[in-house]
Parts: sequence; structure tokens; C-alpha cells
Amino acid sequence: MLDADFIRQNADTVKANCRNRGASEAAVDSVVALETKRKELVQKRSETAAKKNQISAGFKNAKTDADKQAIRDQGKAVDAEVAALDAELKLVEGDLLANLMLLPNLTHPDAPVGGEAANKVVAQFGTPKAFDFKPKDHVELCEKLDLADFEAGTKVAGQKFYFLKNEAALLEIALVQYAMQTAVKAGYTPIITPDLARVDVLEGIGFMPRDNAETRQVYTVADTDLCLIATAEITLGGMHRDRIFDESELPKRYVGLSHCFRTEAGAAGRDTRGLYRVHQFTKVEMFAFCTPENSETIHQEIRALEEQIFSGLGLCFHVIDTATGDLGGPAYRKYDLEAWMPGRGEGGAYGEVTSTSNCTDFQARRLGIRYKGKGFKGTRFVHTLNGTAVACTRALVAILENYQQADGSVVVPDVLRPWVGKDVIRR
Repeated sequence: MLDADFIRQNADTVKANCRNRGASEAAVDSVVALETKRKELVQKRSETAAKKNQISAGFKNAKTDADKQAIRDQGKAVDAEVAALDAELKLVEGDLLANLMLLPNLTHPDAPVGGEAANKVVAQFGTPKAFDFKPKDHVELCEKLDLADFEAGTKVAGQKFYFLKNEAALLEIALVQYAMQTAVKAGYTPIITPDLARVDVLEGIGFMPRDNAETRQVYTVADTDLCLIATAEITLGGMHRDRIFDESELPKRYVGLSHCFRTEAGAAGRDTRGLYRVHQFTKVEMFAFCTPENSETIHQEIRALEEQIFSGLGLCFHVIDTATGDLGGPAYRKYDLEAWMPGRGEGGAYGEVTSTSNCTDFQARRLGIRYKGKGFKGTRFVHTLNGTAVACTRALVAILENYQQADGSVVVPDVLRPWVGKDVIRR
């Protein structure tokens, strides 16, 4: 979240940022009023507590029991006043936090302004593959090659669940190994995270698990404060909650493996066929904690790793600089990689396969993650960054559709063959 005093002093800037992002400005005025009130209460409490010290200092000079009792009564009255101020301050701070949680992060000045249509292609890798036959989509390929069972998934768990079978199961394992090894070679520490996290950790990362069922994107576990995670960004970010790093320890780079669970609320009718938009998938996620001075460099580093991974898979893709109205709340700037998928729509289309975001200190402020150093007093908030190394289901869609052959078989990308154990997938 943003700093309340920054909002108070830069209300017009924050409102303009909300407008660019398509977010409500209403909370800005509330934050300004509440932060002003909070400061007044803190000052008043400090002055009132000082009175108690003055009263207590006079006790040793009291000569009679009556004088001492009068001082005690004055002290109790001040204590009651301080307690009342503390109670009011707690209410104001609670309202202030609730309004701060509604506001998105600031936005990089170079991010395109507008909605999805304003997203800007900033890099292109490869060209869409031309087939001399009519290509199948991944669902038909999965059926012909016995790679997935969508019907059984629905019977067992409901719509948008699936079983991966045969070489598709091996391809997922291969994608995990390939992505993990690539990130580890780049200096990222491998982690396998929990698939559950507490509600306040999700809120710290920027998810809203307390939203109503129509908009909530995560599954909550009944009678607990736990949720199934939507991404390892949640658990990796929460891993150092309330931590104070020494500056010499930064940056911290992690690559985490987890299952991801998403309700896909509000997504009915959009990309629902097959593996593209599902309720559960396996993902390898990169995450970094760093000083503010390094966050832009590390953001470009993560983007480059994503490009390396998908270039290594031999896929055609482009990179999108995401527009302000299409950014998630925590993101200061976000790049999406979209791979060409021949079976997507009529004649093929690009579909998102990864993203990487610089969240500056937005998440760290919520989660209390700071660092200390020699060049300044006190502590400062770290910056956090995240990026998808590979989301297995989306990568599978792109691989199956781009590597299909006229006879219905699918060639296995070179980098995955050591784990799949074959060059071509046939019925």
C-alpha cells in the first residue's frame, strides 16, 4: 500500500493515478482526512501523557495525605483521557488502513495510459508458424493423443479441472525442471512453497480474499483463516513477513514451485476451453526482495529470464508493456509475455503465458519487510518483484499447438526431451 502521509501531501497525484488505472478516487479523500485526524490524535496523546509526567513529578513534594490523594486523582483523570485517546486512535487507524487497502500502487511514468487496448508491444520473438495443413487446437490434440481427460476432471472436481496423462504429464514435469534449472543457474534459490496461506498474507500481497463470492479470485478454507494460493508469489512474498534485512543480504532471489488455485470468478465464457483457463495448475514463480535502487534492474533481469525460457522452447511470442488500466493493484509496472497459439480463436492468436511485475514497496509496506544499512538511520521498506518462469498449462497449450505435425503427432521441444524421454508424441 501507499504511505498515508505521502497521500496526504500528494492527493492530486494519487487521484490522477487512480483515474489512469480505472480505480475509484473516493478513498483518497478519506485517507487525507483520516491521516490528518490521526496526526492530531497522536499529538494530543503525546501532550496529555506529558501532563501525567508533570503530575507524577509533584507527588514527591506533596506534604499531606490530602495533597497526595489529589495528585492521584489528577493522575487517574489523565490516564482516563489517554485511554480515551488511545481508543479513538485505534478506530481511526483501523479506518485509515481499510481505505489505504483500496488504493493501487503508483505507476511507472513510461507505462502506457489506458485500458487493455493501450497495451504496447515492446519486443517480438519469432513469427507465427505457417502450417501446410489445418492445425488442431490443443483440446483435439489431447483427445487424439490421449494426453488429458477433461471429462474425468469434471466428474472428480468439477468444471475446469482435468487429468494430465501420458506424455502430457511428463511434459509438465519437464517444464518444471527446465524452468527451475534455468532460474537456479541465474542465481535464484529453489523453493517448494505451501499451497495454503493465511488471509492477511494474501492481503499483504494484494489479493482480496474477503471479497464477495462473485469477485473473489481465491478459494477460502471453511472455518480457518487459510486460502488456497493463486500463485507462489503469495507464499514467497509472505516468507519474510515482518523481517528486517541487513542491506548486505539483499537482493534475495527465489524460484518457487507450487500448485495454483483460482476461482476464475467473472471469467465465464472467456478462454474456457481446455487448459488455457483452469481452476488448478502448476507454476514456477520467480520472486525477489531488493533495495529501491536495484528494483528496475532486477525487473529487467526477470523479464530477460522469461524471454530466455520461452525462446529456449522455440515458441513465437511478444512482450507487452501493460497499460495502466490493465495493471493489478500492487504493480508499478508489468510486462506480459504472450505466445502465439494456432488453435486460439479463428486462425490463431496470442495468449498470455507469463508476466513480471515490479511492485516497489507496495507489498513490503503491508507485510512489514524492511532493511537497514550504514548510509541511513532507522529502516526502509524493501522492493518486491515477481515473474512467472512457467505456468505449465499455458505452456502446454502453446507447445502442443505449435509443434503439431500433419499426421497428428507432436514434436517435443529439444530442451524438454531429456525429461520426456522421446522426440515425438504419437498415439
